[in-house]
Amino acid sequence: MVDIDETDRRLVDALLADGRASANELAAEVGIATATATKRVQTLEDAGIIDGYRPRIDYGALGFGVTAVFNLDVAGDGIEAVVADLADAGDMVGVYEVTGSQDVIAIGKFTDTASLNARIKELLVDDDIESIATNIALEVVTENEPLPLAEE
Repeated sequence: MVDIDETDRRLVDALLADGRASANELAAEVGIATATATKRVQTLEDAGIIDGYRPRIDYGALGFGVTAVFNLDVAGDGIEAVVADLADAGDMVGVYEVTGSQDVIAIGKFTDTASLNARIKELLVDDDIESIATNIALEVVTENEPLPLAEE
């Protein structure tokens, strides 16, 4: 485990704001030398704190205009298989094992209600799934927003 300090947190925040920022830009944003920024980012990557760089996607602009939240009750020994299937399905952007009245919550992106309906029907015949409730998001207000790490 790497001890991270306020400088590391500020570097991560700068990368969350712009994952393509150069070492020079990161250093300027945080107020440290470029070599220091490079070394610290490498240390964070080596420790697995930074596990990659990904683009932020506007799914609606790509034709995925339907966002659905799936609430699943799963047979006790079926959770592992259900979450693996959901994660591998290609239409889920988030899959969570949860506490509470449901066992699994998944967030899916679909091109239309017909593709959502097809997915629901696939889930309904899965023997490990005891019940399913689906909510369609009327509007995506915020999604995949980074959490700031540095102290205000």
